[in-house]
Amino acid sequence: MRILIVEDEHKIANALKRGLEQQAFAADVAYDGDEGLSLANSEPYDLIILDRMLPGSIDGIGILKELREKSNHMPVLLLTAKDKILDKAYGLNSGADDYLVKPFAFVEFIARVRALLRRPKEAVDDKLVYKELKLNLQTMQASRNGKYIDLSVKEFALLEYLMRNPEKVISKNQIIGHVWNYDADVLLNTVEVYIGYLRKKIDKPFGGTNYINTRRGFGYIFGESK
Repeated sequence: MRILIVEDEHKIANALKRGLEQQAFAADVAYDGDEGLSLANSEPYDLIILDRMLPGSIDGIGILKELREKSNHMPVLLLTAKDKILDKAYGLNSGADDYLVKPFAFVEFIARVRALLRRPKEAVDDKLVYKELKLNLQTMQASRNGKYIDLSVKEFALLEYLMRNPEKVISKNQIIGHVWNYDADVLLNTVEVYIGYLRKKIDKPFGGTNYINTRRGFGYIFGESK
């Protein structure tokens, strides 16, 4: 899953980026409102971490309102130093999905990120489940038929994205857009390589049904082949 952090305090922004990447997210950073809005409008993010007070011609609330006016409904977690009830209400009424007051603990931050990304049909208690394949988003562990599967951080991120989009054809470009960050120099062949890694770990050792299937000329589909 790919996340945009729009935060002008470099120390905070970079710490959040490192923390998110350790949790298998791809994360990009913008340090002012103009760059943040440009990236939000041009890249396929799954979530935006948005500071309210930003340098540039537009602040966090302005970005939020513009996104919502354009019917962009990606989840937004608003960060701010203001903790008054009216300030929180204003942020939420402007279109934010959640609100976190600085300073905050990373454990609370990541819990709110997970909650915003969670989809009721897919995740229960921070787990993604498809048939006998399970992905624990808290412990970052995968298992099939109760057997633990050792995944790298990027393999975990790729599997999470596939499991959040079951039985849908997903192109290589879509995978790159959601699993790698903006600065990553990723080729289409890189996706093929990582798909191969996953197949060797979640399909081949178990025999029977393969969950990662190729749709030649289109991309991949996660789920039982039909």
